[in-house]
Amino acid sequence: MNILLTNDDGILAEGLWSLYHQLSEKHSVTVAAPDRERSAVGHGITLRRVVNAVKVDLGGGRRGYATNGTPADCVKMGVGQLTAVKPDIVISGINPGSNTGINVNYSGTVAAAREGALMGLSSIAVSIQSTEPEYYTDAALFVERLIHLTLQKQIPAGTFLNVNIPNIPLNQIKGVRAAIQSQTNPYNPLLKAVGADVNRNSLLQKKPMVDSALGGRDDESILNENCISITPIKCDATDHDIFQDIKGWEIECAV
Repeated sequence: MNILLTNDDGILAEGLWSLYHQLSEKHSVTVAAPDRERSAVGHGITLRRVVNAVKVDLGGGRRGYATNGTPADCVKMGVGQLTAVKPDIVISGINPGSNTGINVNYSGTVAAAREGALMGLSSIAVSIQSTEPEYYTDAALFVERLIHLTLQKQIPAGTFLNVNIPNIPLNQIKGVRAAIQSQTNPYNPLLKAVGADVNRNSLLQKKPMVDSALGGRDDESILNENCISITPIKCDATDHDIFQDIKGWEIECAV
């Protein structure tokens, strides 16, 4: 299997190499990651400067490409230039700190997986529920199992998986559940007074709010129950429920 591996935390991130060591034992893995942390950059891409990829050897078998671009840039470059064979799947992570609820829209980790889906590839974004994870190895083992199932089941084109894993040993995880994306936004540093010293880690460590309207089916609730949450996300952002209604609107366009 050919795997493209990326993240938003940079080429030195422990979660990235935990996945690499787990997956490279049996598969061909190409690493293309930002040369520095690019957290919360969303789906930004680089337009007005050249994006370069530099081969790096960090020792201990850790070899890959560091780019001066965003996570989405890394996927574009990885698929178009850095892999001799088209990847079977794109994996983004493992991100320290969960990516649930509205934070999915800001996450560079999630954006890299979305970029893979936009390019017609099976893609998975992976995060772990702690800013100081202790169980990267367990999470990487689960991801390898999920990769095989994802390719076997052939999820629809244009859909990718957003996976959040509790920071506990695999044998203590209570299950794996499909999850709806919550619409809560528990981490909003912009509510702080202008000029205040915002500590990103302290914000991320706050217990997520629960979206009670979803009756425990949302990603945050499932993760807080020590279950792995898997949310399928479509690249098509059209609201098909209201689409037909809007077609019937009588809107004057003349001045």
